[in-house]
Order: sequence, then C-alpha cells, then structure tokens
Amino acid sequence: MKHLKKLSIVIFFSCLSYQSMAWGMLGHRIVGQIADGYLSKKAKKEIYNILGTESIAMSSNWADFVKSDPAYNYLYNWHFINFNSNLTQQQFQSYLDTDTATDAYTKINFMVAELKKKDLSPDKKILYLRMLIHIVGDIHQPLHVGRLEDRGGNNIKVLWFRDSSNLHSVWDDKLIGLQQLSYTEYATAINHTTKIQLTQLQSEPLGTWLFQSYQLAQRIYGDIKTPNQVLDYKYNYNYLGILNDQLLKAGVHLAGLLNEIFGS
Repeated sequence: MKHLKKLSIVIFFSCLSYQSMAWGMLGHRIVGQIADGYLSKKAKKEIYNILGTESIAMSSNWADFVKSDPAYNYLYNWHFINFNSNLTQQQFQSYLDTDTATDAYTKINFMVAELKKKDLSPDKKILYLRMLIHIVGDIHQPLHVGRLEDRGGNNIKVLWFRDSSNLHSVWDDKLIGLQQLSYTEYATAINHTTKIQLTQLQSEPLGTWLFQSYQLAQRIYGDIKTPNQVLDYKYNYNYLGILNDQLLKAGVHLAGLLNEIFGS
C-alpha cells in the first residue's frame, strides 16, 4: 500500500533519451563557464588532474555526445526526474527522501559519494565528473523536472515565431540561441552575485534545486493555453530573466558541489 501511494504521487520515466539534451550545447557550456569561476584552488587542481586540459565548459556536453554510443544507453535515465502536477513541497520532498529509482536525484547523490572516494579508478573519476557536471545543468532546465505524460514538454507542440517546435526544445536552446551570444559572452553577461547570494545558493540542498525547477515547470506548462501556440519576443521578454537565473544558479550550485567534493 505504501508503495502504491508513492507511485500515485510521483511517476518516473524509463529509459528514453528525449530529455538528455537539457539546455543544449550552448546552455551547458554557460553553466560550466560560470561554475569554473567559483571553484577553489584545490578543487581546480583536482579537476585538472581528472579532466586534463578539458575545461568544465567543454566537458559539460560529453554526456550528450555519448548518446550515439549504445554502450552508454544505461545513462539515459540519469538526466531527468518526472513528477505529477501540483505537488506541495512536503509531498515532493517526501518522495525524494525515499527515492530509489534511477534518476537525476539518486544519481547526483551517488556520483558525489563516489567522487569523494580516494580509491576510485581513473576511468570512473572522469565518467562521474563529466556526468555530474552535465546533470547538475540538466536539472536547472525546468522541463527536466517536468511531467511524464507529455515527456517533459516534448509532446506540447508550439510555434517558435513561425517555425514548428515543442516546448522542451524552446527551453533547451531556442530561448538561449535568440540572445545571439557565445557561451563566454553569455556567462559574463549574467554572472553577477553578491557574497550573500553566493553563500545562500551554495547552502541550498539538492532537493531545493529540484523543487525550484519543478515550480517553474508548472508555470511554464500553465502558460501554454492552445495547441501550436505562438511563442515569440513576448515569450522571450516574459521568461528571459528566469532563464538567466536558472543558468546562473546551475553554475553556482555546480561549483559548490565540486568544492565540497574536491576541497575548498
């Protein structure tokens, strides 16, 4: 009965790749670029020992590139977590507290614990670090904490200006691409935090990151009123601030996590 009750609250998606492209290539690199600026000297050194000359920004896309290799199909479910609509924060957190599924929440916790181990093999270190960098970015794209029934917005057809698209794709890359900035220019443009903001963001637990994305996803869903709704400059105006906040939070959260793992 307890198991059935839990399933009635939250439904998780099985092994599909559609949600593994959160933010697109540019968005992930923005997150990585921001994170790099908040790393401790010790963390930077340890990360360099693992990634070599591969920057965090460039490493951030690896998890999407390997989708072409069937040997990595087992990683698909790591990129997202799905919930039913209209959960309270208590309901949301109650599920996370007992979550044993293969999803972004459990795998982030798993990778953090693994990367803290001194005897972790070099192959596992680079795999888990690349995946962690990517998935922290993923969960700040609100529709990666979206609904099962519409595949995180992929089944919600919209028009991006005059072009056929879907809601997930708009949030993956179309909003970011509309700004016409490189990833370094974009990171510089939005990367402004006070010491108080930095401390607050890096003290937030993983469950809070996810719930914030979940709440945003509910708002994003609610703004789509009709099939093939046109999203254009007005949509950009309404959501650009939220988009930028999520990218910035992702970078700051990622840096905090890496500093925790590798030393501050």
